[in-house]
This record gives sequence, C-alpha cells and structure tokens, in this order.
Amino acid sequence: MNVPQPKLPVSLAANPRLSSWLKFSADGQVSVSPGKVEIGQGIVTALAQIAADELDVDIARVRMVRASTTASPNEGVTSGSLSIQQSGRALRHACAEVRQLFLAAASERLGVETGALAVDDGTISGPGNVRTSYWELADEVSLDRDASPDVTPKPIPQRALAGNSVQRLDIPDKVFARPRFIHDAALPGMLHGRVLRPELSGATLSGLSEGGARAVAGFVAIARDGSFAGVVCETENAAEMALKALRKGATWSGGETLPDESDMAAFLKSRPVESTIIDKRQAPSPTAKSRTVKRQYTRPYIAHASIAPSCAIAQWDADKVRVWTHSQGVYLLRADLALVLRLPVENITVEHMEGAGCYGHNAADDVALDAVLLARAAEGRPVRVQWSREGEMSHAPFGAAMAIEIEADLDANNEIVDWRHTIWSNGHAARPGRAAKPALLAATEISNPFPRTISTNPPQANGGGGDRNSVPLYDFPSWTIESHRLLTMPVRTSALRTLGGQGNVFAIESLLDEIAAERGEDPVAFRLRHLKDERAKDVIRTVARRANWKPAKRPGIGYGIGFGRYKNTGAYCAAIAEIEGEEGIRVRKLTLAVDVGEAINPDGVINQIEGGAIQATSWVLKERVRFDRQRITSTSWSEYPILRFSEVPDVEVELIQRPEIDPVGAGEAAHGPVTAAIANATFDALGVRVRNLPITRDTLIAAMDLGS
Repeated sequence: MNVPQPKLPVSLAANPRLSSWLKFSADGQVSVSPGKVEIGQGIVTALAQIAADELDVDIARVRMVRASTTASPNEGVTSGSLSIQQSGRALRHACAEVRQLFLAAASERLGVETGALAVDDGTISGPGNVRTSYWELADEVSLDRDASPDVTPKPIPQRALAGNSVQRLDIPDKVFARPRFIHDAALPGMLHGRVLRPELSGATLSGLSEGGARAVAGFVAIARDGSFAGVVCETENAAEMALKALRKGATWSGGETLPDESDMAAFLKSRPVESTIIDKRQAPSPTAKSRTVKRQYTRPYIAHASIAPSCAIAQWDADKVRVWTHSQGVYLLRADLALVLRLPVENITVEHMEGAGCYGHNAADDVALDAVLLARAAEGRPVRVQWSREGEMSHAPFGAAMAIEIEADLDANNEIVDWRHTIWSNGHAARPGRAAKPALLAATEISNPFPRTISTNPPQANGGGGDRNSVPLYDFPSWTIESHRLLTMPVRTSALRTLGGQGNVFAIESLLDEIAAERGEDPVAFRLRHLKDERAKDVIRTVARRANWKPAKRPGIGYGIGFGRYKNTGAYCAAIAEIEGEEGIRVRKLTLAVDVGEAINPDGVINQIEGGAIQATSWVLKERVRFDRQRITSTSWSEYPILRFSEVPDVEVELIQRPEIDPVGAGEAAHGPVTAAIANATFDALGVRVRNLPITRDTLIAAMDLGS
C-alpha cells in the first residue's frame, strides 16, 4: 500500500523560503510578511491570529508587513476568497516549522530535550527554570532555508486564538483617522498628476493644445505618449485646473459603438463566442418528460463603485521605478509594468498600501501605470495620481453582463428529470500579469499600443468565470451546462466579486422556487429533498430556524430563500430575505447561515457575510451601468446609485463552526444566495417573477406586463 507523501501547502510550495514569511527581532517582535493584501476583509488580523497561535506568542508581538515585490512571498492575487485557504495554510505550516527550529536551538543551548520545553509568549522554558526566547535565539536560528513538508501544525484543541474573535489590527488607524490609505500618503516633494481620457468609448487623441494647461499656477509638466496624455503639478488643485484646460484643448477622432442597453440579452447572444460544455450528467434510466419550463435571466454590467476612486504613487530613480498601489496583486502588476516599460522586473518595486474598498479588478492597477508614465516627467520626484469619480465610473473594468437560459424538463408529477443551463457573457477576468500582453488601460493608449485584453474565464478547477456556480448542487438526474464567452468586448470587463456566481445562483434558485411554487411545495423542503450534502442541508435548516420560516402571510410583505456554495467548493451560505413591496422593493431583513469550516476569526467571518449581503442588496435593487451608443452615462452617484445607509436592511448571521474542517473564505459567499432570496421574496410579496436585474420599479412593471 502506497502511503501518500506529505506536501507543502500551495503558497508555501511556491515560496518555500521560511525567511520570506517570518523574521524575528531582538526587540521581541515577529514580522509576518504574507503575499496576500488587506482590502478591507480583515485578512491581516486572521493571519496574525494563525501566526500567534502556532508560535505561542501574544498577537501584540506580531507585526504584519505590507506586501511588496522586494520582500514578500509571491502569492499572486488576493481574490476568490482564497486568502485563508492559501496564505493561512502556508503561514500555519511555516510557523509550525519555525517553532520546531527554535525549540531545537533552545534544547541545544539549555541542555534539555525538546519534549520537555514549553513556549509561552515567545519565552522557551524547561525543567529547573531554565529559559531562553525566540528573541535571544533570533541570530542563531537561520530561517534562510526551505520549508519541509513533514511538519504537523498544532492540533485544534491547542489553538488559543483561532476560532475566537479578536479586534481587527487595522481598525484603530481607520477609526482615529491615522494615515493608512494610499489616498492619504504624502511623500517628500510629492507632485500630483491627472490623466486626460476621452468621453467617447475608444476615441483617439488627434490633437492637443497645451497652452492653457501650461499657464496654470503650479504647473510642472505635460506627459504625452500617443493617446495617453496627462499633467503634473505642484498641488492637487492645480492638477485639476490644468487637466480642465488640457481637455478644452483636446480633439478626438474615431470611437466605437456600444451595445443597445435596452436589450442586453439580444446583444450577448448575437456576438461571436467561444463555447464550452462545462459539465454533463446522464441519467442511468431516463424518465419521460411531460413538459419543459424555459426561463431567461439577466444581470447588467455592474461597477465596482468603490467609495474612493483609485489612486497610486510612482517615483523614478534613473532606470528604476518604485510604485505604491492598492492593487490586489503586486507581483502581477509588476509583470505588466515591465512589459509596458520594457524594463527587467528587478528594476521595478511595487509596494501595497490599503485603498478605500476593492471588490475585484477595479482601476487600482490602471492608475498605477498612469502614475508611472506621468512620473517620468517629474525629474525623480514622486507623483500621486487619483482618478476622478467620473473616470472611475467610465474607464475602470466592469463586472460582466450575463444572459442565462435554463430549461427544466418535468415529468407528469412536476419532478425535474433534466436540466439545461446556458450562459452568454463576456469573460470575467482580465487581470494584469497573466498574459504575454499587458492588461492595463494606458498600455492601449501609448504611441505603440498593446491590444485591449479580451476577458477570459478562469478554469473550472479554479472556480470558473461566467460559468461559476452554474453546475447544480442539487441531485437532478441529468443536466448539461454550457458557457458562451464573448470574443468581443466594447464594454471593458474583468473580475467583480463572485464573477458569474451571483448571476448563476440567482437563475438556478429562482427557477427552483418557481417549480416548487407550481408544485405547491414549501421551497425549503423542496431544496432539502434535492440535496445529499449534509453541510448544505445544515445551512438551509439553520437559516430556516433562525428566521422562523415561514412567517404568516401579511399584505405586501414577502419572504424568500436562496442557497449556494461559493464556487461549489467553498463556503456554504443560505439566506432568507424579508421584503416589503409596492411600487418598489425594500429589503427589511436578511437572515443568513454560513459554514466556512474552521472560522479563524468568527467576528471577521460574520462581518464579511454582512458586507456581502448588503452589497448584494445594492446590486439587486439599484446597480446598473448605463450607457448610450457612444459613451458610459452613469458617471456619478446620481446616475449610478448605490444602497444608502437608510436603506440598509437588518442583517443577522448564524455561523456554523466546524473547526475540524479546513477553513475557506467568506467574502463572496453571500451574494448569490441574497440575490436569489430577494427575487424570490419579491414573488412571494407581489406575485411577480423578476428575471432581469436590478429589481426596480421599471423592471417590476415590465415583469407585470409579461404576466410572469
């Protein structure tokens, strides 16, 4: 019998040098340097808990170091709710091994067997009151070695911090307004830059009169490279004034036609596509169908809508450049910068600083290249570039629009005997650093431009893209899942939280609810009857119990349920929405149950689920990128409204703790279930099936007119 050999966690296998993860100093601190970054999800706190647990030190001794290409392990991109799975497992293993190395060194120094030694807050002690510490041994224990796979982290009962809520490390700075965000950074001699971009989609800069901009007090330089143009000034106000003057002197030519916003499904279905069969199941003994239910669901393009626009700082030193960014992937950004600048990667340093919200591939990477190109004209001084709200809403990548058709064959008893799920969508990923050509906006504007990246879909093994969560979790006898990825992209798309998961869960859970209603069967019971996975059943039972499913019917009040497992491999989440509806929909309450396996920081998990639930509510009720045939028109909060504080529903989350199961991320688990729950609650309240998001007064009226 072959015994499987132990393997390093994925991120540690890719970055096995222990010294790239941990450093000890004589002043009693341990520096932890993960490759994942803080984007508001609380990951630095959870990783600090893991490190403190394995090392047996107080969490106050753990100093979390921001990711940079000079010192941090390359963990790719912080996305897909993978930080705990990837960085957490790697860090736990690395810390467990480092603890063993220090115990071995202490054993040699103290003359005591390692088994007789104990560690308490970094102090190593043994019989007879002999003692030393990590800090005393720091110079003797070399971490300049590769990790070993045959290391066993602490058993669960010995973990003091994992599974307990601790105060987030990043919150005090944010509460007390201490500079932490890149937007607040001020480097010595720093200048300010702004970039000129066209209002018309795809237009080319054909002429530029510079006199007005040069006359602005505080003007420093104009940078021009093909259709890329921008100003550098001493102050932010001067940069705004110079950009305004530069815009008056600019002439544009060409452009491209945008889709007909009023019929996105027709547009998506009419484009050239790459078609893929995602999954196929054949029933061993097919049952005759009595009829087929066919429904179409759509979601619009969605903006990231971060409260603060994207920002970056860059500084040149001869042929080397340093960049400060809130990118989700410092190494991937560096790779694309190297392609555009035609520099070796070792000439480029990229350091992470926190930004004010990031939900996927927004403009954080684009503005970094803007800053680098403008800083070339700054004679070695750092240049800070911040996009405007209008620029962010016009030029950053959007989450892709989707059209989803589901056909369900039913037998004479209205039981599902076959299921066909078909998706039309742009690709959901065009992040930098993953292709031979850069994916950054300014790279398409310079005089020798790179082609605009057409978004692709991650493979199913990584969770998929437009097809994410399209394979049913329910035990249907047979199904065919097919994805059509568009090969044209007049509206720029890339990763937005959940990728295609929100749209697919919305479609699946809506049709299930419709079939249950036709059968006269309780939708909770209907789902439980079609599930074999006990963890899936548990979150549904838990949320039903917590929400007292189903409350008595009241006029204008509706209740709906939605369920999903993120990527079909991650966190389980079930949601029940309570809404009131008349001319519009207001979500009064959301109740959720979630299972992430071991919850390192339960409060952090609950915060993530709450945040995702509220964001999903905003997507469902309000958010839609608007455009005419020439330009994006939703360039302010007026044209692109998001949920207001006064509209935020009451949110309750019940966490199912499973410390014996490896942890997974929570950030994107709630969006699909909440979307479906609100849609199903709308039907319960009003008797109207809304299949085209967002659920607004107009889409309600359209659904009523269709008699759905």
